Amino acid sequence: MPSDRGCILHLFIKRKHGSAMKKVEELNLKVGHGIEGDINANPISPRQVLVIRYEDSVDFTIPPGELRENIVIVGIKPENFTPGSVITFDSGAAIRLTLYCEPCKRISYLVDSLKNIQRKRGILGVIIKSGLICIGNNVQIQTDKFPALFEKPYERFIDFIVKVPSGKVVTYKQIIEAIGVDNSYIRAIPTYLKKTSAEDYPIHRILDSQGYLIKYVLYQKNKLESEGIKILNQPDLFGNSNKYFVNVDKYLYEDKTIYLTGNNLSTDKFLE
Repeated sequence: MPSDRGCILHLFIKRKHGSAMKKVEELNLKVGHGIEGDINANPISPRQVLVIRYEDSVDFTIPPGELRENIVIVGIKPENFTPGSVITFDSGAAIRLTLYCEPCKRISYLVDSLKNIQRKRGILGVIIKSGLICIGNNVQIQTDKFPALFEKPYERFIDFIVKVPSGKVVTYKQIIEAIGVDNSYIRAIPTYLKKTSAEDYPIHRILDSQGYLIKYVLYQKNKLESEGIKILNQPDLFGNSNKYFVNVDKYLYEDKTIYLTGNNLSTDKFLE
């Protein structure tokens, strides 16, 4: 299990949508949250933080912060900077690297071709140990500490929904957050549901973003009721019950630890 050392060169935070990345001297990393004060903090997202190697940005003469990164590290070998690795800091804070950050149109002006920056835009991660990190802090990276997440969103969709237990539900919006894709991917969920309908996946536990049952799942009402979930109905103008929904506040599956462990082992086991 190779280990490598470097240090923090730059830190950035994004306070709100539409604002520029702000350079800061320190960041507070919080388990089950993300970066304190950052707009991308989300307990169930694999995209809480973006880490890049300074050496990669230099290759493209891209100024720090322009790739929308939070942490710029220097001195780490590229072969050790991979999804599944764990970065630890002087304070004891730690980040699990989850996914390569895909190049997108928002950074296209920085490079001649987005293909050139594939797997060079940095790696996304989640906070697995809380702590304060500062510019100049030492970092250590250990490879292969966690299983890497699937690269294809559909595979991450499957990996997430099989974790939803009997008697619980998830919404379209929650799925988008948990698999780490843009909100526009919500249009792909019906396609995913149709693709999985012939398999034995618990897709009946999926609701639309408002908590309504969906038309893509056969016998969804009966299946949810058999798991102890109470189905409510919304009458139409004539008093007919034609829309069924679930009290999401009561039955929503909320697991803030879905990316904190792997293979049912504790986080501490991965940091030994």
